[in-house]
Amino acid sequence: MNPSKEARLRACLAELSELLYEDTDPNNLKTLEGIEKSVRQHLLETVGPELGKFFVQSVTGKTTGRERQLKSSVGVLKLRESQVKQLGIEPYQRLSPILEKCCLRLGAMTSFERAEKDIQLLTGMKVGHSSLCRYAQAHDLELPTAAQGVNEVALDGGNVRLRHPELGVPSYYRNYQAVRLQGMYYGAFFEDDLGLSAWVNTQPLAESVVCLGDGHAGVWSRFAWIGTAEQRFEILDWYHLHENLCKVGGSLKRLAQIKEHLWHGRVDEAQQLLSECKRKQARTFSNYLETHRQRIINYSYYQAEQICSIGSGMVESAVKQVGHRLKLPGAQWKPESVPQIASLRCAYLNGLLDF
Repeated sequence: MNPSKEARLRACLAELSELLYEDTDPNNLKTLEGIEKSVRQHLLETVGPELGKFFVQSVTGKTTGRERQLKSSVGVLKLRESQVKQLGIEPYQRLSPILEKCCLRLGAMTSFERAEKDIQLLTGMKVGHSSLCRYAQAHDLELPTAAQGVNEVALDGGNVRLRHPELGVPSYYRNYQAVRLQGMYYGAFFEDDLGLSAWVNTQPLAESVVCLGDGHAGVWSRFAWIGTAEQRFEILDWYHLHENLCKVGGSLKRLAQIKEHLWHGRVDEAQQLLSECKRKQARTFSNYLETHRQRIINYSYYQAEQICSIGSGMVESAVKQVGHRLKLPGAQWKPESVPQIASLRCAYLNGLLDF
């Protein structure tokens, strides 16, 4: 902008400011907070809509068609059908792209009731919590595709509380799965093992894919659907392995020796020491080792050489991150609502709701 235009703009703004100031209740101007609210109200009710209308008309060059109202971050825009069609706005869309993204982002972070208040505070626009819920349920949120080859997949599960369809019947819990690719991309699935495997298998998988999980049988049964048997390199999470070892109890010296053997992938030596312990927990842990024998690696070497992760902490974090939205205090979900809310949360975690 050249100096001449800057001078004109300052003169117009000075006159506009004077007009808006005269039209403001003096009782609302006694504090800086009151001034902020008054100025923002003028921007949203008077200035923003006119600016938006002018920009849209100038860009599209059209003024025909039925008038539509669209809530936006600059106020309520009154646009013509021909204009919104050219700008790619859907026929029944009531929110502008930016305001809609704000609504989805906040809806992915907290309850819709809380998000309603946050949106009004942050943008000055009123969007009801029922509308927020409908937008979240109706929005098509696709999981991302990795930009590079995927050589590490971690999988774990969490619980979500469901509302029983019959009144008076207590709520119940069901399992959902969280997947983390390359420690970067989030995916969450509820009673949809086919969708889980389909999403992972459509990624650019490397020739060798590390599959990292805990000792739960359900984790490995789902890994069986990913890639090929030759492609998968399954690793038992070291920290879960150590956690189960600690449950054995007994001699601390023996436990330390077993831990050392397992840290270096020496399962036979660990089993020999376990056979000397007559505790029931020792037999249980021995069976656990046999079940996952092929998944127990030389953790010391893999960590020292930084070949791959030895713990599924990243996917446990993913479970907690997704659960942060699903497990709000008192939250109970209809089963059909869980997949969409989980997808909304993943879209937020994957950065798809960023500006």
